[in-house]
Amino acid sequence: MARPPAPGSVIVPDWHESAEGKECLTCILRKNRRRVFGLLERPVLPPAVAIDTASYKIFVSGKSGVGKTALVAKLAGLEVPVAHHETTGIQTTVVFWPAKLQVSERVVMFRFEFWDCGESALKKFDHMLPACKEKTDAFLFLFSFTDRASFEDLPGQLTRIAGEAPGVVRIVVGSKFDQYMHTDVPERDLTAFRQTWELPLLRVKSVPGRRLADGRTLDGRAGLADIAHVLNALAEHLWHQDQVAAGLIPNPAENAPG
Repeated sequence: MARPPAPGSVIVPDWHESAEGKECLTCILRKNRRRVFGLLERPVLPPAVAIDTASYKIFVSGKSGVGKTALVAKLAGLEVPVAHHETTGIQTTVVFWPAKLQVSERVVMFRFEFWDCGESALKKFDHMLPACKEKTDAFLFLFSFTDRASFEDLPGQLTRIAGEAPGVVRIVVGSKFDQYMHTDVPERDLTAFRQTWELPLLRVKSVPGRRLADGRTLDGRAGLADIAHVLNALAEHLWHQDQVAAGLIPNPAENAPG
């Protein structure tokens, strides 16, 4: 796998907050609410706007209860389940995210297809894990800041899930970061993990999404601001990996000493 790019070196990080970015986001919003897309649907862009689409499959991995389904719901702008119910079978969710490239200043529409499968189903049915891993472009490995065991399980997951997929992007996400005062995973352990594995590590909160004036409907724009750093990180690492694979940019890992 190519060495991860420096944050903000591939994707313009705050572009979604600019006037151009906000206008582009209207294609995934409807009256400040997030649009929900099926597997065969895509955002409708004005005829004069020509944006290339880059599609990726992402497998979300982690122990039961760490918040895999909740994370995908947040990324898609959906209601986060109040109570934990383990996912039965495989659940797929499509999320579109426009982003601007640093070098070319070109806007690309990223299409992320998230695959989420319950831990029990993975253990019970042998075909589930191969189906989730087949043609996967990225693995999201989740742990919970309130569950020490889920953090300690990460090395085993990385070896078991991604060990035979060297060309696949790997990103670690810590959920329930808003409960950091009660964390079971101190900062020194996160630093040691990053130094050992050299993987990007993101933090997400589990607080309910902000609402519109009616008090019931999720605020789509506010929700995007909360999770933009995750979508930008995915876009950045996946685009960089594609550029390295195509030979358009050198792979620093190949030139590293030792």
